[in-house]
Amino acid sequence: MHVLNIHEREFDLPLATVGSLIDTLASKSDHIWPSDKWPAMHLDRPLSVGAVGGHGPVRYSVEEYRPGREIHFRFLAPSGFKGKHAFEVEDRQGQTVLRHVLEMRAAGQACLSWPLLFRPLHDALIEDGFDRATVALGIDLPNPSRWPIYVRVLRFAIKTFSKAGRR
Repeated sequence: MHVLNIHEREFDLPLATVGSLIDTLASKSDHIWPSDKWPAMHLDRPLSVGAVGGHGPVRYSVEEYRPGREIHFRFLAPSGFKGKHAFEVEDRQGQTVLRHVLEMRAAGQACLSWPLLFRPLHDALIEDGFDRATVALGIDLPNPSRWPIYVRVLRFAIKTFSKAGRR
């Protein structure tokens, strides 16, 4: 199953200002990843090509990195995730666009786990990250993203089952 999932947010700010947020990924001063609400993004070394890490059960390696412009991660896990995800910034008619692109082929059990579990959680995580980026850029956020009920139920179930598994 082919998956193409794109999230974008436009800012009336210079490309270099928005692009600098990408360079903070997986650092102690990360201005995109919403680690206050989601599993933190960790890498085995500073952001660079070849760095390996992930968040929660998702693992990846840095395949391409252009500071202030884009970073591409190649999936290593979970099983059946064959592809990549990326953060990019671009100029679009005077606006700077922050974009997250996930493109992969889901195979095997991922044909079910992507649409039922990972996609709704991923969508909520990325929108939370874009909210975090907005605030980091000094922009007021009067309407933060809200999790759909399905995402709240999934998060509750995951938290409950992981606690039960530790007993």
